[in-house]
Parts: sequence; C-alpha cells; structure tokens
Amino acid sequence: MSGRPAGHGTDRVVWQAAAHLLAYPEEAFWVRLPLIREAAGAGFGPFLDHLARVDRGELAAHYVETFDFKRRCCLYLTYYADGDTRRRGESLAALKARYRAGGWELCGDELPDYLPVVLEFAALDPGGAEILRENRAGLELLRLALHECASPYGSVIDAVCATLPPISGAERALVDRLSGQGPPAESVGVYR
Repeated sequence: MSGRPAGHGTDRVVWQAAAHLLAYPEEAFWVRLPLIREAAGAGFGPFLDHLARVDRGELAAHYVETFDFKRRCCLYLTYYADGDTRRRGESLAALKARYRAGGWELCGDELPDYLPVVLEFAALDPGGAEILRENRAGLELLRLALHECASPYGSVIDAVCATLPPISGAERALVDRLSGQGPPAESVGVYR
C-alpha cells in the first residue's frame, strides 16, 4: 500500500506509465519509452530491465501470447467478475456512463474496462481511482496469473497494486473463488 489516499500525484504517474506499458507495443510504445523511464522508472525497474534485453518482435509476441491467448491474463477488468455474460454488458455500459459523467469519451473501439484505458482515466480523473479500487480483486487475479506464468508484465501490475489499498478479506475470498472456478459463464439460448 502506498500509505496515502489513492489518486495522489505519484499514483497518477504510476497509472499513466502503466497504461502505456500495458498497451500493445507498437511504434508509439517505443517512442514514449524514454519518457516513461524518466518519469516512473523506479517503480517499473524489472519490466524496464526486461525491455532492455528483448527486441521489439519478441515483446510483441509475448504480449499477444500473454494477453490474447491466456484467459487468466485478461486485460479487461470486468471479465474477472462477470465473465462473458449479460451482466458484463451492464458493467461495460455503467463504466461508459462514468467516463461520460467525468467528461470523457472513449476513442476508437476499445472497451471501457480495458486496463490501459482505466489506468489512463485514473491518471487524469479522480473517478478512475475508484474504478481501480472496485476492481481490486480482478487486478489481483491478473497479478497472480502473470507471476504464475513468469511474465515480466507482472511487475507492472505489482506497481499498480502498490498504489491501491491492500486487498480486503472479502476481495481475497473472491480472488480465491474465481481462481478456483473462473469467471461466470452463461448459456444463453443453449438447451441441454
């Protein structure tokens, strides 16, 4: 825990840097990397050290392998609690409404629960810190899964979680339940 209320200036720098580091590593990622190193390097040391040892193609392949092909390493926060259910659609709509209430509109086709989007919102608007806190169990599941598969991205999530209050007992119970059974599933229109 950071020992200060979430949303402190230092937290915002961590969230902005993490938003960048968790996005797909295309050209803009590499162009902004020196600024990230300068602004928030210490909190991301292990990940930044990893970047110094891999080439661009390796990082891109690892990103896709980790975040696109491993369900437990999903960057869409509502997936952990809601799975691919109608309830997730309601959660996504509620997030969009919160962004709009803060004067923000999503650009492009990214979903509002995509962690880099949430982190960028948290860095720029006090309402974003609340969204991170509300999804603390999902962040913990992601953090554990990344460490389990020895992904260097685990240290990025460590830095994000260090800005938030410690996981509560209820959140720990949810993490334990979801790690054992996975996110909810729904069989809409399927008859057995």
